[in-house]
Amino acid sequence: MRSGWLRIAQAVVGLAIVWFAARTLIHNWDQLRSQPLEWQLKPGWLALSLGLTWSMYALLILAWRGILASWGQRLDGWSAARIWVLSSLGKYLPGKVWAVAGMAVLSQRAGVAPWAATGSAVVMQVLAIGTGAAVAGVAGSHLLESASPGVSTALVLLVVGSIVSVGLLLWPPVLRGLLRLAAPQAAGERQPTGRGIIIGILANTVAWLGYGLGLWLLARGVLPQSGLGLRLALTAFTASYLAGFLALFAPGGIGVREGLFILMLQQPLGIATATSLALASRLLLTVAELGAAVPFLAFQRRQARVPS
Repeated sequence: MRSGWLRIAQAVVGLAIVWFAARTLIHNWDQLRSQPLEWQLKPGWLALSLGLTWSMYALLILAWRGILASWGQRLDGWSAARIWVLSSLGKYLPGKVWAVAGMAVLSQRAGVAPWAATGSAVVMQVLAIGTGAAVAGVAGSHLLESASPGVSTALVLLVVGSIVSVGLLLWPPVLRGLLRLAAPQAAGERQPTGRGIIIGILANTVAWLGYGLGLWLLARGVLPQSGLGLRLALTAFTASYLAGFLALFAPGGIGVREGLFILMLQQPLGIATATSLALASRLLLTVAELGAAVPFLAFQRRQARVPS
């Protein structure tokens, strides 16, 4: 019952974001059309943005392997990357559970216990949400304070709450309770080590910073005159990506992510620039995800190797 109400609340919030963004675009349609954009495609900046995004994927894969290893499960680099990249495409299906389910199935075929694959994926997702909220809160303090003076207290609570919730995963009873809810089979096994959790925290934090930098590089590659600063890029990317991730009804967060992205950037950058960057960011992430999957689809190994 509680899960059902949570899903309803997530759907309501997600649809509200889409509605507000759509209303903003309609209300400012004349302004949107009257703001000519000078697209200046610079392949070098785009290549840097794409390469950085792929580097963050590699970092998260290493962290996932670390958590698996702390559970006594091991995968070679190629197999781990293949499982992570291909299962991640499942987020484009409604419900968001297909990514975790795909990871469990592919990991089992590679010789990893399904409970370990599912449990590690759940732990990584919780760490991603917690660290992302902290990064968005810290990086976005100037933006939110200027828009709504006096919001500093709420920001402090958000950051402290995020840090505390992530840190609690280092306490075995809390981690066991989380796994009992999300991956019951994993809860009955030995817990991953604190070292594995710390690696996951650091990797996710660095990944959010890298993704924000990637958005800044993307802006330099398509709209260098946009005026998008690095802190603003970190805030917009992290907050909008988290909103899209938490919107279970939206495959790949489509609509929700772009909606919040536009709402956050329309005032500092203008509605036309904000909308253009939202679409460019979606395109680049899609290219990055599909491009990362190509080698594993084109050069499949007959049997994944589990190191002894």
